[in-house]
Amino acid sequence: MRRNLPVTFRITGSKAQASLLLKLIKQDFFEEYIRAVKELRNEDADALVEPPQCLAWYPREMAWQLELSRKDIRRSEPLFKLHNFLISETSSGYISRQEAVSMIPPLVLGVQSHHKVLDMCAAPGSKTAQLIESLHANVSGTTPSGFVMANDVDNNRCYMLVHQTKRLNSPCFLVTNGDSSTFPSMQYTKEGTVCPLKFDRVLCDVPCSGDGTLRKNADIWNKWNLAQASNLHGLQYRILKRGAELLEVGGRLVYSTCSLNPIENEAVLHHLLKESAGSLEIIECSETLPTLKYSTGMTYWEPASKDLTFYKTFDDVPESQRTVIRPGMFPPSKEEAVDKYHLDRCLRILPHQQNTGGFFVALLEKKKTLPWETVADGQEATETTTPIVEPPPKKAKYMRGFKEDPFVFFEDKEEVFDSLNKFFQLREGNKAHFEPRNLLTRCKVGKKKNVYFCTSVVRDIVKLNEKRIKIINLGVKSFVRCATRNIECDFRLASEGLASVNPFVGSQRRVMVQKKDLVELLSCTDPTKPPEISSLSAETQQNLQNVASGSCVLECMVDEVKLATVGWKGAMSLRAYVDQYDTMHMLRLLGGDLSKFGK
Repeated sequence: MRRNLPVTFRITGSKAQASLLLKLIKQDFFEEYIRAVKELRNEDADALVEPPQCLAWYPREMAWQLELSRKDIRRSEPLFKLHNFLISETSSGYISRQEAVSMIPPLVLGVQSHHKVLDMCAAPGSKTAQLIESLHANVSGTTPSGFVMANDVDNNRCYMLVHQTKRLNSPCFLVTNGDSSTFPSMQYTKEGTVCPLKFDRVLCDVPCSGDGTLRKNADIWNKWNLAQASNLHGLQYRILKRGAELLEVGGRLVYSTCSLNPIENEAVLHHLLKESAGSLEIIECSETLPTLKYSTGMTYWEPASKDLTFYKTFDDVPESQRTVIRPGMFPPSKEEAVDKYHLDRCLRILPHQQNTGGFFVALLEKKKTLPWETVADGQEATETTTPIVEPPPKKAKYMRGFKEDPFVFFEDKEEVFDSLNKFFQLREGNKAHFEPRNLLTRCKVGKKKNVYFCTSVVRDIVKLNEKRIKIINLGVKSFVRCATRNIECDFRLASEGLASVNPFVGSQRRVMVQKKDLVELLSCTDPTKPPEISSLSAETQQNLQNVASGSCVLECMVDEVKLATVGWKGAMSLRAYVDQYDTMHMLRLLGGDLSKFGK
């Protein structure tokens, strides 16, 4: 518990690019890393540095663990090189630094591309990012029909959440700011009819005392006491209950904490399971995590006061403690704990089992409507009706934080879209239908500077629920107004939104470039002097002949994987529109020279 946590990271991005990056990491970094580890051990027999370890329970070798200290990084060039690589690729969004145990809840939840997903307490956003990745995992070249809604009660943390997930550039994602324990009932359009919005997957990673994070949060050692769990139990129960109410019958919910205290874990679950009368069930989830070492859920515990007085029953609790220790905190009988409530199916990950932080995870399935759920007219819910459960009333409060700019969606007839459509051929020759109403701006008047893109279901949710909850962010920047004169369109493609709009861009705005040419374009460090077209290969020059000046998509094949980036064709030159971190990422995949960037 007093040892530093290992560095853990996972590879993100499309499956094709992810496999390319994994191959590069193994060849260019891990081999040098292993040599450096041997050298350090020869110098210092007590060095704790270990070879890279793949987290075997994470799919496709996409998560790794490194024993790296700042001291080791400073005294070894290969380790320093790997450290800088991780920082660079994290900035470009292709690697996520994340604690190993934190990766487990999204994996267990099993998100698919068509799911409606709610992350109730999302900030800072590492688990949210995983949910978004899962949504996009099996829809190569197309856009998922589902979405992820990430919520947090803290306005400032919502912007942290936006920053953390922005690099994934998903049009199927929106951020809301509200109290998850009283999260509003929302609506969406299903098959042309407006109906209550129920979610297929819900993540309740609730606020907790955090005693599982002792290895990285030194303050907890001095501040920890048992009263923290008792004070949080009620809030955790209310969030879990609201999550269950918002869950579709047949849907799944993960309840997780970074605490090991049963009052925050099994007691919260038992509290709700007892009330739900068989509507909810804890189900096995360990099979989705092969080789993960864990302990099963606790089936007996005793609530305690701050001064460590333990109580076997609520009758034993003195009157002075009954506002802190509540009846719902006590365990069921030993038989019911396993046979009725299946508390043994919960996962407890303990730090010593595989050198991680501490964590608690439980997967619940909603078997039928909750006893207190009713349909709109107040009648008892049946299998063919969609129940509406309004959250408990709360006091009106001052809306803190920034006043958000409006989300202004395009109408059917929009002059800006006509220009975009004509130049980028968004509606010509494509199998996928482009819906202009999925474009939006953040200003009601004046010239549209940036144009964003979201999916139809996200637009529908925003239009129907703007007055129910504060929406912080949605959409991916896809087109940017440019100042260049004498071109057919006033907008260029934005690299952030390329993956979203690329399937719709017509063939006359696409250029297949040779590998060596893309390396040259990306290696240009002077934006005022982009490479001359005449300096490029004959094949690339041929492909550029029928492309009018302006914004375009540059495509290149690498090991049967098509890389795409935003380009600009001038009268005599060609340039790539990529920020520094994405430039370094693409150069790595292309085998280019990074020395110009000091890497």
